[in-house]
Amino acid sequence: MRAALLGVALAPAFLLCFESSSLRLIEVDPGHPHAAAPHSTMLTGFSDEAHIYAPLGGDLIAHLNRVAQFNQRAKNPTHWSLKVYAGQDFLQQMLLEPPGNVVVLSGRNGKKIDYIEAALRGGQNVLADKPWIIDARDLPRLEAAVRIAGDKHLIAFDCMTLRFDPAYRLQRALVSDREIFGEPARGTPEQTAVRMRNLHALLKMSAAGPSLRPAWYFDIKQQGEGIADVGTHLVDLVEWTLFADQSIDYHRDVQVLRAKRWPTVLTRAQFERVTGEKPWPDFLHDAVEDDRLQYFTNTEAVFAIRGVNVLLGVNWEYEAPVGVKDSYFASYQGTHARIELRAGAAESYTPEVFVIPEPEFRTSVLARLKAIRTNGIEQSGEAFHVALTSAEREQDQNDFARLADCFLGYVRNPKTLPSWEIPNMIAKYCITTRSIQLAREAHP
Repeated sequence: MRAALLGVALAPAFLLCFESSSLRLIEVDPGHPHAAAPHSTMLTGFSDEAHIYAPLGGDLIAHLNRVAQFNQRAKNPTHWSLKVYAGQDFLQQMLLEPPGNVVVLSGRNGKKIDYIEAALRGGQNVLADKPWIIDARDLPRLEAAVRIAGDKHLIAFDCMTLRFDPAYRLQRALVSDREIFGEPARGTPEQTAVRMRNLHALLKMSAAGPSLRPAWYFDIKQQGEGIADVGTHLVDLVEWTLFADQSIDYHRDVQVLRAKRWPTVLTRAQFERVTGEKPWPDFLHDAVEDDRLQYFTNTEAVFAIRGVNVLLGVNWEYEAPVGVKDSYFASYQGTHARIELRAGAAESYTPEVFVIPEPEFRTSVLARLKAIRTNGIEQSGEAFHVALTSAEREQDQNDFARLADCFLGYVRNPKTLPSWEIPNMIAKYCITTRSIQLAREAHP
């Protein structure tokens, strides 16, 4: 363990009780770059001391290095102090922590529900990165976990950071405005009223070279397939936008209609470039055909929420062309207008919001837009581009810090957690995992 080089100290097996009115971060088995997000700034209401419990290995070393970079950067350096327990019994040692702190989870998705259950039974609040489950068989465990949280007056919160993106917030506000949007159209399974798509690249380049992903990232049993992972954000946005502040009962309100899956194929050389590992790991042998990895991370699903038909597509390519970034598209059809968020090449991969009125409502929709937005309404063909101001864009500088502030409020007063959060989270994971189940049945 390179503790001296990283500026952190290893803790003894039994950590002393921490006495502070502030909450303290407890990180369990961090294995994803998102695990370092809480350390990108000093979080209001949290101690600057964090405890980390993990097996000794590359994931832990990478996490510590990311935190060290935040502490050592020239501009606005952080000052996190880390107490690290590295051993195979890391989860048992974490449970010796005094209750009342916050367990942060971002790593191998296949194990996440195990850690969530353990933390809640130990009396800890949980702030967990998506996805919480990647298999439909674990939906009852998710429901049991949130019941434990409720019984113990704890907060178990899903990190849905896209809700803090100003473009998605603007889209939600426009969809909620009945003078602009009208009533939600229902569409059909063939011509859906809502369309959500995103495209990501596995290989990300930086000035220092490829940003390496751990080899386990390419194991769908550990990471999950596309819709089970990043698709959680898209489903959450549909619920949050179309049914703002309303509870969704997955037994009554949700039908998953069909789904399909297909692989992104990687050569051995491509796998080595994106992971730094040359041989295929043993856990990927079943997914390798003719010395090529069949990485099933592409999913398309059609589902309905309260009768509104939704098409959702998650796609991954190996490497994006130079200058091309991840792209996003979200479209909601109403009786008065269609509200679209576009973040493709035409928008320089920056989310922009457009309103496309039905012809008979064009005049009234424009009048309403001008009434609620004093400037920034630009005609773009048949659409009105609702431009975000620079001040609104600046709100997106640290979405995790804003999420942490929201979470902290719920921890201090659990009664302020919106009544729709938990049922909608369960409905979201019903949709993502059931979609994977149907896709595997159709395309084993």
